Amino acid sequence: MSKNVVILNGSPRKKGNTSALVKAFAEGAENAGHTVTEFFLDDMDIHGCKGCFGGHSSRECPCVQRDDMDKIYPAVKAGDVIVFATPLYYWNMSGQIRTAVDRLFALEEGDGNLLRGNNRSCALLMAAEGHGFEDVLTYFDHLMEHLRWKNLGHVLAGGNGDIGDIDGKPEIKQAYDLGNSI
Repeated sequence: MSKNVVILNGSPRKKGNTSALVKAFAEGAENAGHTVTEFFLDDMDIHGCKGCFGGHSSRECPCVQRDDMDKIYPAVKAGDVIVFATPLYYWNMSGQIRTAVDRLFALEEGDGNLLRGNNRSCALLMAAEGHGFEDVLTYFDHLMEHLRWKNLGHVLAGGNGDIGDIDGKPEIKQAYDLGNSI
């Protein structure tokens, strides 16, 4: 059965190591017959969450702010699999993806929780110069528990400082295989 896969790419580099993982994952998912939509967050105008609790999940644009999250909300609502892709910055996800994830909260507010559950699954793709992924994995696991999403796993590619360092490494195949396994 074909699934809608939504990738939130939090890398600032379209041809960087995280984006290489995204490309491999997307190819695997598409080869398995799924539809893939990628949002390259660095090219989007997404403002930080204001913590106003003014969202209404059932609205087409659930947040009170009008920005490019209005393009992401419908895709996430229709998504079966959500993929977080990010470089590791100071033992955390990039600001680009953290901002978008925070703003997804509007889908939990108001007149119906359209984010939690709904048989969604999620995967995490990360590239980094170093190897300190533990804090992000703890956050990711807690977020999956809160959202009641199935954790499909992760591909963590350390030792990739320069663009292209990831080329030919086993994590590329792991990302492809993870996408293909959906």
